Amino acid sequence: MLTRRVIPCLDIQAGRVVKGVNFLGLRDAGDPVELAERYDAEGADELTFLDIRASDQGRDILLDLVTRVSQRLFIPFTVGGGLRSVEDMRAVLLAGADKVSLGTAAVRDPQLIARAANQFGNQCIVVSLDVRRIAGRFELTSHGGREPTGIDAVAFASQVAALGAGELLVNDMDADGTERGFGHELNRKIADAVRIPIIASGGAGKVADFADAVIEGHVDAVLAASVFHYRKMTIAEVKEDMARRGVPVRPTYVAS
Repeated sequence: MLTRRVIPCLDIQAGRVVKGVNFLGLRDAGDPVELAERYDAEGADELTFLDIRASDQGRDILLDLVTRVSQRLFIPFTVGGGLRSVEDMRAVLLAGADKVSLGTAAVRDPQLIARAANQFGNQCIVVSLDVRRIAGRFELTSHGGREPTGIDAVAFASQVAALGAGELLVNDMDADGTERGFGHELNRKIADAVRIPIIASGGAGKVADFADAVIEGHVDAVLAASVFHYRKMTIAEVKEDMARRGVPVRPTYVAS
């Protein structure tokens, strides 16, 4: 069986890692370079870096910071936020990223996914879906969850998978930062609708939540931020629980 991945996420604002609840009330969580180095050493399978206000503010991603983070890593590195063109993606990949994450730009122009996949390969393209439950349905949002789109999230997931996305990062905006567990219904609906890997994001609060996301939500990877940033649990503890419950994971080899 393919191993399931555990992925810490660095939400970046003004060059610092931040975290809040439902993307509100953001507070400082540390230096991104230091955290990247720590997670690499602690056995993370990948690292995700999201400049969460770049699209909302209409600015470019912080390439210098991407470069400095990438220089500390020996694991795959995904970067997103403010990427609006193939040229933007090329710059991020040249700065050290292994994959790019498209959110708002993919909503505005889904064909950008096809152009990017043609240039860099499907394996480089992650499409980030910021989803809220609105009037009983799962609706896609844009601009970091700030703007409703009226688009059905499951239908959009199928569309972008067909266009060439290699993975989908499913952000449950209602669960984000609440530490009440991942949104299994949302994740399962999307995972069962596509044939590409799904990364669950939003809601991790206890060690058992990660294995639950794989078992109940049918996802291929689990992503979290604050529970790792503030040392509420370690990546090793998460993987130990996942392995104990029959979820295949890559072992961690952390020096004592």
